[in-house]
Amino acid sequence: MDCTNCHTSLQIPHGAQSIRCAICHAVSRIGSRLQLLANKYHYPQLPSPFGRKRAVVIGIAYKNTDDELEGCINDAKCMKYLLVNRFKFPQDSILMLTEEERDKKRIPTKHNIMKAISWLMQGVKAGDSLVFHFSGHGSQQENDTGDEIDGYDETLCPLDYEKQGEIVEDELNAILVKPLPPGAKLHAIIDACHSGTMLDLPFLCRTSRNGRYVWKDHRPPSGVWKGTNGGEVISFSGCDDHQNSQETENLSKVTSTGAMTFSFIQAIERGQGTTYGSILNAMRTSIRRSNSDLGGKIVSTLLTMLINGGSLGSGKRQAALV
Repeated sequence: MDCTNCHTSLQIPHGAQSIRCAICHAVSRIGSRLQLLANKYHYPQLPSPFGRKRAVVIGIAYKNTDDELEGCINDAKCMKYLLVNRFKFPQDSILMLTEEERDKKRIPTKHNIMKAISWLMQGVKAGDSLVFHFSGHGSQQENDTGDEIDGYDETLCPLDYEKQGEIVEDELNAILVKPLPPGAKLHAIIDACHSGTMLDLPFLCRTSRNGRYVWKDHRPPSGVWKGTNGGEVISFSGCDDHQNSQETENLSKVTSTGAMTFSFIQAIERGQGTTYGSILNAMRTSIRRSNSDLGGKIVSTLLTMLINGGSLGSGKRQAALV
């Protein structure tokens, strides 16, 4: 069943009459089915693109395929809950794309994702706060332009990627990053494999073993500028370009989520989001505490969490948390 408050999918213990959500902490009674059905089939109209706060939230499960993921739609629901309740985003300023949507325009196909990004960036101006969240599969493909140091482009996999193709980082940079004007800010949270430099931002900051952040120049050998038009981009990613992201039930205990998304939201909810560094440190601590449950692979993935920098507009380095 879904949480009656934030709509995150919950796993019900046998014989339980109620269950507490690990995300919003609301208690849901198992018998309240009518309210659950009412929530499930309520779909607001497409929001206006001209609010000061806007978000595109995407969660793809790839249901009934060999690539199926369990926690990605939960990630999207959790992120929407965080934006509405913690950061006061209006409900109608959030465009959510998952396979559970009945409106065909909100199914996370390549076409719909690109249209959603266009909606997000439409009329953006100084003072606007934008969020782009993606939870799903990421991949890589060979780069033939010579502007990638490792020789590969990172990609996002829409629901129909096998037929329509993947969304390449150059496309994301061109429509999400480059148009951002001075005074506007974009936060991207990308919980996918190979997502370390998914927005192709020109500066990269790695976390060293002693917890220090070291900036690196990630501009392509061609010298092409991949930053913004003066705005600020902050991009969090689930792992480095050569790594895989993981799902887990060990952090929330009652539902499957992306480990990166859950630890990110947990850091914010616990008041550890005063700086980007404090968010990363809190996420690292959360994963370390779950080391025995999650295993070495996911721990090493999340402990190499990055901060990506965007444009240098107005003499200010823009950062992104990856």
